[in-house]
Amino acid sequence: MKVSIDVDRCQGHGRCYEVAPDVFTDDDRGRGEVIMADVPAEFEAQVLLAVSACPEKAITIS
Repeated sequence: MKVSIDVDRCQGHGRCYEVAPDVFTDDDRGRGEVIMADVPAEFEAQVLLAVSACPEKAITIS
């Protein structure tokens, strides 16, 4: 699984890095940032939860 965040859509609610801190962090503005673009199987459930928790739907998986 690969994951990315649309920085133009992200508003910095922080739900992604709250539910998947191994995959996401916050940048200097408090917006989500991917730290592990190629997600190993053990973190896939966390990423799916982050996708569903994002109010702007800024997270994309492939």
